Amino acid sequence: MDQETPRAHHDLGGVPKFMCEPVDIEPHALTDFDREVDAIRGILGAKQIMSVDELRRGIESIPEDQYHKLSYYRRWIRSITDNLLQKGIITEAELHAALGES
Repeated sequence: MDQETPRAHHDLGGVPKFMCEPVDIEPHALTDFDREVDAIRGILGAKQIMSVDELRRGIESIPEDQYHKLSYYRRWIRSITDNLLQKGIITEAELHAALGES
């Protein structure tokens, strides 16, 4: 990709600002949250409710200011939630109730 080609905010490969930071190649322990989100995505895929492509598109559509504040699996759950809302599988009211919000 040349320097004149505009990038989306999630496309960070080769961006000099990030190239100066060493890449941590050590295995990372997954948290319970990470495992649960991965399991939810797997179930939604197995039931053909949401594809990996829909997950990716959802992640890429997170506004830039929010995208950079979220961890890897928090981006996943944001995308999953947005997809389920858009498809009418869950409602805003159900989401708020599950989150303990009024």
